[in-house]
Amino acid sequence: MSTSAPQVRQPVFVTTRWSVVLAAGRSDTTRSRDALARLCQTYWYPLYAYVRRRGYSAHDAQDLTQSFFAHMLEKQSIIAADPERGRFRSFILTAMNNFLAQEWQKSRAQKRGGGSEVFSLDLAQAEQRYDLEPATLETPDKDFDKKWALALLQSVMTQLESEYKREDKADLFNALKQTLTGSRESQPYGDLARVLGMNEGAIKVAVHRLRKRYRELLQSEIANTVGSPGEVKEEMRHLFAALVG
Repeated sequence: MSTSAPQVRQPVFVTTRWSVVLAAGRSDTTRSRDALARLCQTYWYPLYAYVRRRGYSAHDAQDLTQSFFAHMLEKQSIIAADPERGRFRSFILTAMNNFLAQEWQKSRAQKRGGGSEVFSLDLAQAEQRYDLEPATLETPDKDFDKKWALALLQSVMTQLESEYKREDKADLFNALKQTLTGSRESQPYGDLARVLGMNEGAIKVAVHRLRKRYRELLQSEIANTVGSPGEVKEEMRHLFAALVG
């Protein structure tokens, strides 16, 4: 079995989705709206859980989450973003808090989402997921940060799996993905070699390539949520702190 990694590569420090949104300013461009929608897709469950943690019922949290994204994408609330603050994570949580304080009563008079579906949100599944999560003593803000971090990691795993599938290496990915966690010394390279019919040296090379691509995709995903390349390392540190905090 070939151990070469998928060849699809994306540059990290390109014009990011968040910088596209910020650069659009007050203009309502299709490109900026699409970029904002892509960002929001990752954040909808962390925000839904945040609203529930704030004490809203499941029904109200569903209405709020859908209405919030409709407000974000249709009312040009993005003009309130401060490019100097940089991070989409900070902007969207502040925007939700403002929405809870100022916009909810207005939105209740309208159909959920302002009368249109901005993108697909499986809100019923979100509540089931929320119910299954263990209770936490963390504040809603810290809990949001942890769910944000987990959502980004899941997005990266989905991208990585898709790349391996395109290269017809789905079995290799499924066998090796466990090696993305834990220390290198604790990895069962011998067991993996026997399962995959490869020698242990080839397994180590394949794992190294998988880990490298995972880091690249994670860095790229983080870069898409900040205003400049210089903020990537700091946001990476925040992500890992949120996971262990």
